[in-house]
Amino acid sequence: MEMHQLRYVVAVAQTRSFSRAAERCHVSQPSLSQQIQKLEDELGERLFDRTKREARLTSHGETFLPRAVRILEEADAAKREAADAKSLLRGTVTVGVLPTIAPYLLPAAMAIFTEKFPGVEIVVQEDTTARLLKLALACEIDFALASPPIRDERLEVRKLFSEELLIALPPGHPLTRKRTVTANDLEGERLIVMKEGHCLADQVLGFCDRQGLHHHISFRSAQLETIQSLVRAGLGISLIPAMAVQRDRNTARSIAHCTHRNRAARSPPSGRPNVLLDVRHASF
Repeated sequence: MEMHQLRYVVAVAQTRSFSRAAERCHVSQPSLSQQIQKLEDELGERLFDRTKREARLTSHGETFLPRAVRILEEADAAKREAADAKSLLRGTVTVGVLPTIAPYLLPAAMAIFTEKFPGVEIVVQEDTTARLLKLALACEIDFALASPPIRDERLEVRKLFSEELLIALPPGHPLTRKRTVTANDLEGERLIVMKEGHCLADQVLGFCDRQGLHHHISFRSAQLETIQSLVRAGLGISLIPAMAVQRDRNTARSIAHCTHRNRAARSPPSGRPNVLLDVRHASF
């Protein structure tokens, strides 16, 4: 049983004519008749009573027709849905994103996306860069918003933007009275940073090491909101992304879009991106 045979049966049933059905289906009448005969032989029952004036469904044909119509409708619906998914009219997009940027970057971006593609479901998965890259390589997410460097050649990497990191200081901290804050001013300060495994923690501590700063980690957290609350309580200072305090992005922390190369064909940018820290303060 083949799809075109079902279409021929429906066409004959609707037109009550083999010749008119052949015209509708853009085939010759002998070809249409032959295919319906093959289907009848397969079913072991006649579907039409043929006369010179018209073709009428037999009792078996009356039973068969509704099922044939439903099958054709389902097949057409499947084609439409596949086409819609290809053009992003329907389907699901799974986005992997760093928890340090998700609350600040995604809402506005997702609002624009859902307005343009209202039939697409968006699933957001927050995790560390290392974990997001594994998920992208396993094709468990469609793409990831992560922080460079990303050196796996199996991934396409596209730099989206850079972001400055600001010093978060508690109210009344001596550094809030300085017009210019240098790296040396952070000597001996208690740091509040992200948990181990988060790229932001690596970037902050890496900056301190490159500047030769002696630092003491007083707290670690998996949430930027918690870090800011701890800073506000006077328990230490931190370096946080500018977007977390609703400042304009400049040139400091790099954010990249990466996806499995099987999903795209562009080459990654060459060289290792610089991670610069613009040392300013964001007092609470």
